[in-house]
Amino acid sequence: MCCAVLLKAQTTSFETLDLQLPKLPAFSESVGYGYDLQTSWDGKSSTPFFVSANVPDGNYRVTVTLGSKKRAAVTSIRCESRRLFIENLATKRGELVTKTFIVNKRNVHFINEKGQADQVKLKKNEDGKLHWDEKLTIEVNGDAPAVQSIKIELDTVSPTLYLCGNSTVVDQSNEPWASWGQMVPRFLDDQLSVANYAESGLAAESFLAQNRWAKIYSRLKKGDFVILEFGHNDQKADNRPGNGAYYAFSRNVKFILDQCRAKGATFILCTPTMRRFFKGNVVENTHKDYPAAVRDIAKREELLCIDLQDMTKAFYEAMGPEKSTQAFVHYPANTWPDQPKALADNTHFNPYGAYEIAKMVVQGILQSNLEELKKHISSDFQGFDPAQPDPVESFHWNNSPFVNMTKPDGN
Repeated sequence: MCCAVLLKAQTTSFETLDLQLPKLPAFSESVGYGYDLQTSWDGKSSTPFFVSANVPDGNYRVTVTLGSKKRAAVTSIRCESRRLFIENLATKRGELVTKTFIVNKRNVHFINEKGQADQVKLKKNEDGKLHWDEKLTIEVNGDAPAVQSIKIELDTVSPTLYLCGNSTVVDQSNEPWASWGQMVPRFLDDQLSVANYAESGLAAESFLAQNRWAKIYSRLKKGDFVILEFGHNDQKADNRPGNGAYYAFSRNVKFILDQCRAKGATFILCTPTMRRFFKGNVVENTHKDYPAAVRDIAKREELLCIDLQDMTKAFYEAMGPEKSTQAFVHYPANTWPDQPKALADNTHFNPYGAYEIAKMVVQGILQSNLEELKKHISSDFQGFDPAQPDPVESFHWNNSPFVNMTKPDGN
């Protein structure tokens, strides 16, 4: 049985959607919810599946009841583009566990500062991505997934944490790529939403030019938070007059900061994650003046600066030149379908690397004086020392069914 009060995404309101599994229809625009992406579930299979619902832009409180009356289960829940919320939750036979989290759903449309209809200028390879469509999509995965029910309710009260950045932050859509932004929700509570607006290949300048910040600004409210990490791609334009870490980049960051303050939101900076560039056993900076510029802005403006440059350096060096490849997209040929050549990317992370860096971001928040954000850290987060990373062998990630060997934009 499935009962729902569901209004299509083109309308301006939404009440609640209450789904009882496994008896759901296939998703269609006419129904507005159901099994999606050519998947379904019979209540027994361990194959990952997707459930989608057409909803307007906003934050949604999702309540899932996990487990089975007939068998033991292990279930992970991700939303939109592999955004992690529930990790390997084990239930005994007959045990049911209810969990709640908040998912941000968005499309490209917004009303700009002039009161005019506007939209985000997506890149060609973003068309069809789950985090820009009209649906809220839930991925059910795990060694033996079991879900009894999914309830979706509009949340207009909880604050939002907006993420601005590049391919090291974005919700990567396909295996084996991953970024810290899609892992962060796992370490936060059910009273804060994470809205990840990052995209591969972007710099602060293009983030503004493509209206990604304008879309955030149209929804930003007092009590929200913004984390910004750029630097990887910004340095590529340094040969243009007026560019550079202390010129165009700093100006663009200051513009975003000023607009945050105008809305009563809290702005946080991250230095860029290190590339895996070893000389001997030491990782060297390849980001020129950008980490220093970020630190200088933070000091001058009295902002929290999460120093991912230093933390990722400690992380890679703790693993060492060889083993640190296990945090990146380094795989021998034929590890993945349609992969005739080895992958050896020293910028982009796999799920393990992204998960560890998300812990660094949360650790930076934990060590700050931002009490209104610190209170949203999950109760099971015990702190993290990047010089003592979690063993690779202890990390368990069930792959999503979507795999693509194309390297994300940016380097």
